[in-house]
Amino acid sequence: MATKTKRAALYLRVSTDGQTTENQRRVLCEVAERRGWSVVTVYEDAGISGAKGRDRRPGFDAMLKDATRRRFDVLMFWSIDRLGRSTAMVATALAELEAAGVSIYADKEAMDATTPHGRAMLQMAAVFAELERGMIRERVMAGLERAKAQGVRLGRPTVATKVEDAIRDRLAQGHGMLRIAKELAIGVSTVQRVKRSVAGAAGAG
Repeated sequence: MATKTKRAALYLRVSTDGQTTENQRRVLCEVAERRGWSVVTVYEDAGISGAKGRDRRPGFDAMLKDATRRRFDVLMFWSIDRLGRSTAMVATALAELEAAGVSIYADKEAMDATTPHGRAMLQMAAVFAELERGMIRERVMAGLERAKAQGVRLGRPTVATKVEDAIRDRLAQGHGMLRIAKELAIGVSTVQRVKRSVAGAAGAG
């Protein structure tokens, strides 16, 4: 009797717009192929922090809803911190997936949560991920306090009004952000910031 092919779903997430989920997708698709699983759907939250709640992560929310509808048999993600940055959030998600009968595969941790041992290990990984995040935040805050004490001016450097006017002029002419940045020898992020301010002013008008 032939074994039924497992239906796999991928959950991909990156925290910033400058990152891409393609590496996560490639790795997980390769694993699915080796295991003989069929990838039937992909859920993605691009540019969204794992610390945000379910209501602010549309891909995560849709994945959990579809899990309860049994639209896939196994959920694959690259690492436990892709699922969530807080232990409570990860534990809740694992409980919902378990109740729906969905298996878990976490590539970085090389484990699944189909057994009590696997669930415990994943939850432990979530605890350490949250601890690491807290330690990084503490180091950043300590660094900022040290810089302030030394008289270092914090925040983005201001751009001369003349440069901002030049950016606005070129945006109005339809020039691309990369071209403007190159012409004015400034960072693309500066052009993006001015473009957002122009759009905001237009929307308020």
